[in-house]
Amino acid sequence: MASSPVPEAGLTEYERRRQENIRRNDAIIASLRRQAAELSASLRPAKRPKKQPPRANPASPVVLRRSLRTRGLPPSGSSDAPAASSPPAPPTPTKPRDARFSSSLASGMVLRPADVRRVVPERILSVRILPLADRTVVVAGNKVGHIGFWDVDGVVEDEEDGADGMFEYFPHRGAVGSIVVHPAAPRKIYSCSYEGEICLMDVEKENFDMIQLCDYPVYSLCQAPKSPSCLYFGEGNEVKLFDERAGKVSSAWNLHDNRINSIDFHPENPHLFATSSTDRTACVWDMRSMKKKGPEKLKVFEHSRSIQSAYFSPSGSMLATTRAGNILDDTVQIFNVDNFDVSYIMKHYNQTGRWLSTFKAIWSWNGTDLIIGNMKRAIDIISVELTESSLSASNKASLQSEHMTAIPCRFSLHPYKVGHLACASSGGKVFLWTRA
Repeated sequence: MASSPVPEAGLTEYERRRQENIRRNDAIIASLRRQAAELSASLRPAKRPKKQPPRANPASPVVLRRSLRTRGLPPSGSSDAPAASSPPAPPTPTKPRDARFSSSLASGMVLRPADVRRVVPERILSVRILPLADRTVVVAGNKVGHIGFWDVDGVVEDEEDGADGMFEYFPHRGAVGSIVVHPAAPRKIYSCSYEGEICLMDVEKENFDMIQLCDYPVYSLCQAPKSPSCLYFGEGNEVKLFDERAGKVSSAWNLHDNRINSIDFHPENPHLFATSSTDRTACVWDMRSMKKKGPEKLKVFEHSRSIQSAYFSPSGSMLATTRAGNILDDTVQIFNVDNFDVSYIMKHYNQTGRWLSTFKAIWSWNGTDLIIGNMKRAIDIISVELTESSLSASNKASLQSEHMTAIPCRFSLHPYKVGHLACASSGGKVFLWTRA
């Protein structure tokens, strides 16, 4: 039989009961807090970025997983097929993967119903296929700071963790403007946001580290072909160099009068890079002649409207810019890098409006075709022909499918699987085209 509590000396009956109620309430609150902590630990919420820079190990493989159900296997996990293994970090590709690839992409690519996924909610502003030699993993960032992963052909050990090969994180407070991954370090995924955040994700640990917090929005990221430890980003109208080895910004150059929409390095010449800006210009720069005050431009392309992108072809022989303004100014312009005076202007309807991500033409694997979205829920293929004295382009092919239920705005090529093309929409869906 439990003994009655001994009345505390000097306290009235009312004060004694009051003290007992206080102790009992404190015990109840402590118990509720413990239960809430245990529940939060079991749920795996979206991870917020940390302030400390990560300690990355480039030798570690990328490990992502996919559920057995999406692989068509029974819950027991029995299968005659061998288990997929993570490939080593592949070398940096500096040449087209297949120079013989036909310019008529539409005749050899298909979109299957199983290759359509809603990777994130809301509009996608950036999409990237990870540079893995024998796997397809798509990463997409949306306008509210979410980053989603679609592991198309991976393995999931836990059926409840990453069903359908989908993983979603919330590392940013604003729109994810760009995602880059260097082929020599595929486990390091950089992302930036309009809130000025630059994060580095460790794929194995599934955590994002904020490596840089900028005062102005960051719209573009880029890494030089042979420099996986260097990250170039456009903050406002400046291009800055973040050195991962030093853990800080080592250089900054004021290059434009307005925000920088894209940064792209020449695939063969590590000193040459191009930028595009809302100030209606695209510029080519030489890193060897960059100065903190008044960097020297190698070439300036002026337009009447903002330029959304400027990308070198895989061989480096051409540069393509995408311009969006009114109907008369909507163009894709291609330049001969050996002689910038030789160019060709291709009319293309780029009026995406405020609810769609802007179009940005990218080069295909063969280096002679451009891929860009079409407002009729299709993908336009612009074929480019370059000779010593002339340059021409034509839009005679397109990719269309009944399964592409939204307008494709942003694109990414698989660097090792010719014919694997990911295109993202403003509804959060990713459509993965593959070879027929």
